[in-house]
Amino acid sequence: MAKVLMKGNEAIAEAAIRAGCRHYFGYPITPQTEVAAYMSKRMPKIGGTFLQAESEISAVNMVYGVASAGLRAMTSSSSPGVSLKQEGISYLAGCDLPALIVNVQRGGPGLGGIQPSQSDYFQATKGGGHGDYHLIVLAPASVQEMADLTVKAFDLADKYRMPAMLLADGTMGQMMEPVELPEPAEYKPDKPWTVTGTENRREHNIVNSLYLVPEQLEQKNLERYEKYASVEKNEVMYEEYMTDDADICVVAFGIAARVSKNAITEARKRGIKAGLIRPITLWPFPSGVIRKTADKVKGFISVELSMGQMIEDIRLAEECKKPVTLCSRVGGMIPSPEEVLNAIIKMEGGEN
Repeated sequence: MAKVLMKGNEAIAEAAIRAGCRHYFGYPITPQTEVAAYMSKRMPKIGGTFLQAESEISAVNMVYGVASAGLRAMTSSSSPGVSLKQEGISYLAGCDLPALIVNVQRGGPGLGGIQPSQSDYFQATKGGGHGDYHLIVLAPASVQEMADLTVKAFDLADKYRMPAMLLADGTMGQMMEPVELPEPAEYKPDKPWTVTGTENRREHNIVNSLYLVPEQLEQKNLERYEKYASVEKNEVMYEEYMTDDADICVVAFGIAARVSKNAITEARKRGIKAGLIRPITLWPFPSGVIRKTADKVKGFISVELSMGQMIEDIRLAEECKKPVTLCSRVGGMIPSPEEVLNAIIKMEGGEN
């Protein structure tokens, strides 16, 4: 199939449509507005629904309704808007509903700025809403992955009957690259739990997250965490780059991973054996490969567009075996290859 030149945000929208999403509810906010703009043009032409809601809160609850009917639905926003969606996301998780939430991150906290960031890592991976729950969180590092992981997110959400999030930084949303779009899929939901009317052929289904009997709520949470354990066992995704003989391991996702590859290439030219682990699933986090790598490297460098969030998961995964340092920029800034290289050189020289 021929490749086309697309913005990352547009690739998300087109991939969602090709994955069978016919219901999009959103609200414009930089740097993800192109997702909504693209959907506003395409959905009416294919018999789908585009609705610019009056607020982000309304948008996520419209997704809740469509997901209850067993159809593929999506909402997208950027950091402040995703914060407003957190109650609805918790309800989706509490009702075991599959849906896709897209967050193209900008700097914060508060209104922050409109430049790229990765500072919503905690919110996405630790549960930004109330209660015990997880989202499947996928982090693209190219426009091609913006498309591919959108389809993957829908599939995983349906497979495990839980919400999924595509967590991209603003750079990924705004940059343009050639992308090979997925073949359109004819989506035919087969979900016996949906609230689509019974036609007097079955018992009524109820989509609900309210359990007033404590023992029932406890049992529901225990069952949900059994499902999460299955996700952790079967769905971890990551990329390794030059890690076979690496003495120093950089861990980064999104645009930070692309920058880090350039730094690693330069480090290798200088005789420093550096490598990269790029988490593709931020939840479930690739703890196993981090733990395994800790047995053979001097230390880890977490490269982030935040004050240091993913670094906590790296430290948990490697179990204090080796030092872990942070190389980061915030406020909409991106670490340069030179800054990452300097962090590698410092660790090579024994500076932690």
